[in-house]
Amino acid sequence: MLYGTLAPSPGQPDGTAASRTATPPRVAPAEALPPAPVLPRIKVLHVVTRFRAGAGDDTPLAAEGTDPDRYEVWVAGVPSGDLWEPARAAGVRTLETPGFRHALGPADVLVLGRLVRLIRRERFTLVHTHAAKGRSLGRVAARLCRTSVVVHTVHGPSFHPYTARPGRTAYRGLGRVTRRLARRLLAPAPRGAGAAGERPAPPDRARAMPSAARPAGVPGEFDPAARALLGVSRKTALVGTVGGVDTREAPLAFVRMAAAVRAHHPDTAFVVIGDGPPAGEVRRLAADLDVEVTVTGRRPDTGRLVAGLDVFVTTSLREGAGRALTEALTAARPVVATAVHGVPDLVEHGATGLLVAPADPGGAARAVGWLLDHPREAAEMGRKAGRRVRAALAPEGGRGAAGVRRRPGRPAAGRVPGVAPGS
Repeated sequence: MLYGTLAPSPGQPDGTAASRTATPPRVAPAEALPPAPVLPRIKVLHVVTRFRAGAGDDTPLAAEGTDPDRYEVWVAGVPSGDLWEPARAAGVRTLETPGFRHALGPADVLVLGRLVRLIRRERFTLVHTHAAKGRSLGRVAARLCRTSVVVHTVHGPSFHPYTARPGRTAYRGLGRVTRRLARRLLAPAPRGAGAAGERPAPPDRARAMPSAARPAGVPGEFDPAARALLGVSRKTALVGTVGGVDTREAPLAFVRMAAAVRAHHPDTAFVVIGDGPPAGEVRRLAADLDVEVTVTGRRPDTGRLVAGLDVFVTTSLREGAGRALTEALTAARPVVATAVHGVPDLVEHGATGLLVAPADPGGAARAVGWLLDHPREAAEMGRKAGRRVRAALAPEGGRGAAGVRRRPGRPAAGRVPGVAPGS
């Protein structure tokens, strides 16, 4: 995904090494030649926090798009998560690290020791950190082991304006302490490159680098079969969202938006595709506001289900670029999204969707109502978004994201639109 861009060669606009693109074909079939020696592979370690669908998808996709003859990809992170098995199936070496937790705690010292031992034993060339805890522990461990290259991806700031002050203070402190321990800061969209004030690295070391994404399995238009899977009649307008149902995604704001929309569009149904600790709060608030909101629980087919929505809504308080949002745009769904961090790089207000302020369910309700009242304009926004995203995700010359050669027979991974590599 990004490994071909760490040392770009002159004259290569996509950042790939000239020696790879200019390699001539063999003069004879491999089986007719004397056996070649086994060359050492570049070892890459991803240190992640929550290894689950969403930003965590980048690592399995990176493994699929990385030449296995040149790279050996590892991932270490918090035990549990729905991506460990897919990562192993993609050829990633995995280490569900005991004691690793999302929240700060005394066990972090033990986790740091385990990461140091792992890095020293395996001698990784590159350590790639993700999220606040992964950033801090991974960078410190890599520095203690004198790892050659350390990069960090900001999938979204570790805090937002509504985070309690102690949390903001702790995350800012971690950012200041560790920001110079990475050679490069990557963000999935240009607006995320500044890390929204988190400042884990100086601006001259920040670069926009789109996430890998894969449109396979996401219909390019409304899918009646997906609507049937959600159990909602085609005659009923369906407004939905996708996510892990955690506090940063503001699921209660979605419920309040739904209640406001229902007041003017009583025949509208609402669905949250996902699950998480606040799911009970979602159901209780929906009951209090007398609006029915279905919470599906975790589903492996979210990319298909979004194609059954009439309007896709994201109420997130912080977001890198939004994988679920990208899938909704790929499916040509009209979208309403909060204008946070990298989202405006994907959604152009009035052209490929509508943007609203975060923590404003009333504003989101007005935007959803406008789309429901203007179905022709909403459909045109969806079509424009779908064409834009699918064009950006199309494979280019047999390469996946950021110019990395794909494995033969593997599905293509593409670039999220709105971001130019190396910008």
